[in-house]
Amino acid sequence: MDLGLKGLRALVTGGSTGLGFATALELAREGAIVVINSRDPEKLTQAVEKIRRETGKEAHLVAGDLKIAEEPGRVVDEACGILGGLDLLFTNTGGPPQGKFEAFDDDLWLDAVQLTFMSHVRLIRAALPYLRKSSAPSVLTVTSLSVKQPISDLILSNSIRSATIGLTKSLALEMGNEDIRFNSVLPGWIETERVLTLMEKRAKANNATVEAEVHKQAANSALGRMGRPDEFGRVATFLLSPAASYLTGLMLSADGGMYRGIY
Repeated sequence: MDLGLKGLRALVTGGSTGLGFATALELAREGAIVVINSRDPEKLTQAVEKIRRETGKEAHLVAGDLKIAEEPGRVVDEACGILGGLDLLFTNTGGPPQGKFEAFDDDLWLDAVQLTFMSHVRLIRAALPYLRKSSAPSVLTVTSLSVKQPISDLILSNSIRSATIGLTKSLALEMGNEDIRFNSVLPGWIETERVLTLMEKRAKANNATVEAEVHKQAANSALGRMGRPDEFGRVATFLLSPAASYLTGLMLSADGGMYRGIY
């Protein structure tokens, strides 16, 4: 299938590692021109070089911390300056800290809101003037399976990511008459650096090995394993692409069957 991505301009945030990098790599493979963002210029440079090397396609970077109020707008403007506009926006950040309810004071809650919710708001707000000029505008927010099925010891993520679902669905309804699509992908347990860190913390708390914790968590999947970043990247790339032109307001779980509900 031709996804219709050749020559389309994409900004992928949280793009130096994990889910963001996997998505940027797949978009480039399909012919999109990609700008990736993260806080770490060194990791960004390595990621861009890898995308160019593996795909032979154009890729660029804009560093910036999306938790800082002014940064999302700057990142979008710089990316669009490089690309000459914008067609595809993938909004993604690292997750908030692990822990139970009483471990977090107001400052930590507000910090998590800035990172996990307001980054989406600010990126989309800044991108809309560019997306309105596109012939194939599409926005994909990254949340988590936790919006459907809370995850133990992730009270911040369980609570705050649901706001991004409300935002995404509302924008799909509000902007549909402008042909701007908004969807969200809800990853389950994917083999990323963040997931490995969570498994290491569980192993320490349970006096177990990381391998044992990974095996225990993977057993909750209908497929009996965690997902690979490239598997997530292909799902995200399809949802962003013109091939998914009649999909908007969709909240798609990419979890290997870990979610037990029917709806």
